[in-house]
Amino acid sequence: MNITIRKAEEKDSEQLWQLMKELAVFEKYINSFAITPEIVRNSGFKKNPPDFHCIVAEDSDKIAGMLVYYYHPYTAQNKPAIYMKELYVDENYRGQKMGEQLMNALKNEAKENNCSQIKWTVAPWNEAGQRFYERLGANENKEWLNYEWNI
Repeated sequence: MNITIRKAEEKDSEQLWQLMKELAVFEKYINSFAITPEIVRNSGFKKNPPDFHCIVAEDSDKIAGMLVYYYHPYTAQNKPAIYMKELYVDENYRGQKMGEQLMNALKNEAKENNCSQIKWTVAPWNEAGQRFYERLGANENKEWLNYEWNI
């Protein structure tokens, strides 16, 4: 196995969509999953600026992991921040440090773009995810509550 970590390209759209769909099953929101390969292609690669950015872990020609993120251009620190929306590794590739490699690539991206923080959420039932993030040195933010307004 020869894993390459790189920024996603338009040609990856179909495989990214497949991983996004697998994540929707894993996180139990597949019934509301409305993403298509065309949406991935148009929103992430044809739109300028794109709605999201993505880093992938590739094994030969197979995308085995993805990290989807976007920028918050302004924060109280007068620096941008990155919001990580999705991190997912194909179950056949788990336990091989691929998630850690993707997170480190995002950390490098944040440093290159003068970001002050990387933020994300994790489901309370996803204890393995919580342990993974804590092992990397991330801290749970207990100062803020997440709200959403479905429209």
